[in-house]
Amino acid sequence: MALSDVSPTVLRVFREVVERGTLTAAASALGYTQSAVSRQVATLERAAGAVLLERRHDGVSPTAAGQVVLRRAVAVLDQLDAGARELAGLPADAGTVRLGWFTSAGAVLVPRAVAAVRRSHPAITVTTREGSTPALVRAVRAGTLDLAVLASAPPFRPFDAESPPLRVRTLAERPLRVAVARSDPLAAAGSVMVAELRGRAWIASRSTADERLLGWWPGLDERPHVAHTARDWLAKLNLVAAGAGLTTVPASLTGALPPGVVPLTVTDGPKETRRVVLARLPGPLGEQAGVLVDALVAAAD
Repeated sequence: MALSDVSPTVLRVFREVVERGTLTAAASALGYTQSAVSRQVATLERAAGAVLLERRHDGVSPTAAGQVVLRRAVAVLDQLDAGARELAGLPADAGTVRLGWFTSAGAVLVPRAVAAVRRSHPAITVTTREGSTPALVRAVRAGTLDLAVLASAPPFRPFDAESPPLRVRTLAERPLRVAVARSDPLAAAGSVMVAELRGRAWIASRSTADERLLGWWPGLDERPHVAHTARDWLAKLNLVAAGAGLTTVPASLTGALPPGVVPLTVTDGPKETRRVVLARLPGPLGEQAGVLVDALVAAAD
């Protein structure tokens, strides 16, 4: 079998595997068994005459040959989807932009940008989904997202080691702050020193295989006591308002805090900043995606 004889189903399975990072996750998303997904990948590797996936203990990633096949597969599937829309009486280019975003970007940045596009270009449809930074990067690589809003912390390394490098644009760079309940004795000062954070309970995002635990002050010189874990940004802040603990927030989100939460500047220790960046594959930017990029830049301002 030659690569040109491979069915679109096999290409879709391969794209899903690359995006999800494991055969098990791809099988779950597609409604297949893991063995069925393995067979489809094996079929594609035989047709390509090369190993397309590097198997590791924590999942899979595309090899150099896999990256080549992935790029071609995405192009083929996009053309097939465009043909299906045209046959259904819809424009071949439906004006849809697919945006991914990390958790707290959904509080202010993404809604503002989507609302701006709806006002200025009502024919453009923006679809969005939340995800962890590694998952969003895989989705951009797999061609299932056009753009991804990602969080980046010092030393601001590349999001992956794949080639070609993602094209990254910084939307904002702001200091990290500590959020406390308005009733907390620390709230009155408006600022805090690291020593005053010792021994406090923290509210953090759940630790996953993709990401480290987030929500406690990085410069803390002790093992943090994490009393509550929650991925949802609003849940974390409402726990803070209830006096259940402290958490961290980037300064760009302080205007969206619930009334019972006060942001504090940490006045000593290493400076902690966070970037919000926009990532995409290199190459020409489509007109619709360009409109959303402009809206995101304006919203980040």
